[in-house]
Amino acid sequence: MSALDPRIAQGTARMLAARDRALARGAGALGWKAGFGAPAALASWGTDRPLVGFLTRDRQVASGALVEVSRWAKPVLEAEVAAHLAADLGPGASPEEALASVGGWSVAIELADVSFPPHDLGQVLADNIFHRHVLLGPVLPERPSPLSFSVRRDGEEVSATADPEALTGELGAVLASMAGTLGACGAALVAGDVVITGSVVAPLPAAAGRWVADAGALGAVQVTLR
Repeated sequence: MSALDPRIAQGTARMLAARDRALARGAGALGWKAGFGAPAALASWGTDRPLVGFLTRDRQVASGALVEVSRWAKPVLEAEVAAHLAADLGPGASPEEALASVGGWSVAIELADVSFPPHDLGQVLADNIFHRHVLLGPVLPERPSPLSFSVRRDGEEVSATADPEALTGELGAVLASMAGTLGACGAALVAGDVVITGSVVAPLPAAAGRWVADAGALGAVQVTLR
């Protein structure tokens, strides 16, 4: 992978400063998130890797929770695979080494609020890539293969994929890229971190209703939006 894009370096520094402020307020470290890593997003930004944001425990809600989104500007829902790290992962790791650092896997839902047009990469990173909440399913020691996803709203399927890595990229490469980005900016992926690896389907407008992200053998997670 090429040297870190200066826009990503500068924006990631702003993201990490926002993380420091959140942790100082007692938010609690949970992990990290990949964003804008789909092929179309990479082409639009002219970048070679996903952006990296942060997760905090105060933004985690339990599966089945009710989340009020009526005052959000543009709520969206993403179905994702979460990697639960059992070992530190430093810059320069190979995709194979990245996968070996994972101790468990789960399905996840991320809720985001696209509160301004995503034209300025630095501002997107400073806003933590629009992140608002994360929900995590039960953790399994192995990632089932093959793996497919179905996203349903009020019992009706609204999106599905039989190839979850088509949009995210191969997950070992995603994790290795994130480790490289953070390492170049003075941070790190460490044991205990939860990493959500990007939406496996196009982000969905988060209308009111009961949403389920079902990843078959990997499990399911659900949230009711109001």
